[in-house]
Amino acid sequence: MSFEAWLAFFVASWVISLSPGAGAIASMSCGLQYGFWRGYWNAVGLQIALVLQIAVVAAGLGAVLATSELAFGLIKWFGVAYLLWLAWKQWQALPQALDDSAVPRPIGRPLSLVLRGFVVNASNPKAIVFILAVLPQFLDPTKPLLLQYVEMGATMVVVDLLVMAGYTGLAARVLRLLRTPRQQRLVNRSFATMFAGAAALLATVKRAAA
Repeated sequence: MSFEAWLAFFVASWVISLSPGAGAIASMSCGLQYGFWRGYWNAVGLQIALVLQIAVVAAGLGAVLATSELAFGLIKWFGVAYLLWLAWKQWQALPQALDDSAVPRPIGRPLSLVLRGFVVNASNPKAIVFILAVLPQFLDPTKPLLLQYVEMGATMVVVDLLVMAGYTGLAARVLRLLRTPRQQRLVNRSFATMFAGAAALLATVKRAAA
């Protein structure tokens, strides 16, 4: 793809990544619970799912998933159920009083956090529909398509990793300001509400008209 087309796509990638969504909520939740370095494994899972979604679109399967009512519905309602489960887990998270010394954090296994991020992104059928609608606009049909998909995929992944680093780091620093169980409980339940809101929004997504 030409430099001009890539630059336009680069800007679009920032707009897409900065838009609040389930991935941003999951990143902030993990940053709050586990700190930046451990919580950032969630962002790795998000990117693995993003690469898979781009590969699905590049292989031509995206159009099938976008227009198949059964496939779309199965993925969507699995995503709704998973986000509601995350909301319940966040709501039930136990606060603990913090002092000004070392800040204790629960231990999250990297693999489980990667899987968490992967499921959040992979269970959103709207993402495939969105990628299917956006990426082809930047393709040059006179040039090899695979290389262009690789270029755009790499661009989206790098941009999203930077954005999710910001979300994760911001939430991790917020933890330093929490000193009472009441404050932590309020934040945990705020994130639970956001997860539930993301689930409600996903539930309203409809399959594209055939």
